[in-house]
Amino acid sequence: MTLTPTRPSARQIVLGLQHSIAMFGATVLVPILVGLSPSVALFGAGVATLLFHLLTRGQVPIFLGSSFAFIAPTALVVKEFGPAAAGGGLIAAGAMYLLFSGLVKLLGVGRLLRVFPPVVTGPVIIVIGLGLSSVAVNQAKTNWWLALVTLAAAVTASIYGKGLFRMIPILVGVVTGYVVSLLTGQVTQDGLNAIAAAPLLGLPDFHASTLDWRAVAIIAPVAVVTFIEHVGDVIVNGRVVGKNFLETPGLSRTLLADGLANMSSAALGGPAATTYAENTGVLALTRVYDPRVLQIGAVFAVLFGCSPKLAAVLRSLPQGVLGGVSILLFGMIASVGIRTLSEARIDFAHSRNLIIVSLILVLGLGGAAFPISVAGTSLELHGMALAALVGIVANLFLPAQKAETDEPERTLH
Repeated sequence: MTLTPTRPSARQIVLGLQHSIAMFGATVLVPILVGLSPSVALFGAGVATLLFHLLTRGQVPIFLGSSFAFIAPTALVVKEFGPAAAGGGLIAAGAMYLLFSGLVKLLGVGRLLRVFPPVVTGPVIIVIGLGLSSVAVNQAKTNWWLALVTLAAAVTASIYGKGLFRMIPILVGVVTGYVVSLLTGQVTQDGLNAIAAAPLLGLPDFHASTLDWRAVAIIAPVAVVTFIEHVGDVIVNGRVVGKNFLETPGLSRTLLADGLANMSSAALGGPAATTYAENTGVLALTRVYDPRVLQIGAVFAVLFGCSPKLAAVLRSLPQGVLGGVSILLFGMIASVGIRTLSEARIDFAHSRNLIIVSLILVLGLGGAAFPISVAGTSLELHGMALAALVGIVANLFLPAQKAETDEPERTLH
């Protein structure tokens, strides 16, 4: 399956817009923090997503947006050596994905599945969702009543909505929250002025990249951490959809696609691109898994990048509105992890299972950070990447109990 030229339906267009809105806040936040252009980031995210779908034959309903893992090294390089050098470093990081893809192709995904059983993947998925919960709460607490209005509208649409409205609860929540914000004066005057002043159309401020080995040494090693995140994101996306994307189209292909997509975003002058948990949350909530919808969302991202006025409207969304929908999205991801443990019938009477899950949850959610040094560059393993690594090591080295060895090995289906 590839990107199809057939005319999309009105329903698909609305669903695609919902995905584009879900990723907007985080995607524009990263370039603002590191000193790059938000419009280029939006355009690059759309291009990266379309390229990812093309290379994975349109089989994986994933959206790519700005990566948070690269914030610190990218900000440092932009400050010390300039945006062009940062682009070169991010392109090198994408190239490392190509190396990882080759290694997975050589060794086989079966070996990877043996170190990622449900007792590891379930709690890692929970960490992905709950690890983002503080982001949702921090947004919501800027205006709790507005967040609750937005959340209530999304929940009502999801449970009581009919037809299309039941499939677009995030869009319903955002529109409801924004209308209430306008009526109650919650949208800042600066935001309204920016909307009025912004032109309807305009190309983003693209810039070329340069190869600076100092920037490469600082940025590229982060790919070691984001490789683990990629595996976790592909697993959770597959769990939501009910397919094993590690086998079809294959982890080597998704890594290749993610690497080239990352390089395309960086080549335009944008930040690193990565798979987005927000959009996986939308999939879990709406149960609409059509990759075409994500492709339409990517087109909207490109349009937002080329329309300063549309981008200004979305940037004017109050944090309370974003917090309301994020509470639901991130909670849905954590729930998928609980479902993974339940469907695998993990026996928590076994101390081995309890220990593995406990280590993953506490270290993944407790703020633990483990410093490492790669090629002279200091990095930190934390959050989902640390949780996944700890889970893998514990699963490999803790001896299986007798009752477990009598059962057939379970893998993702």
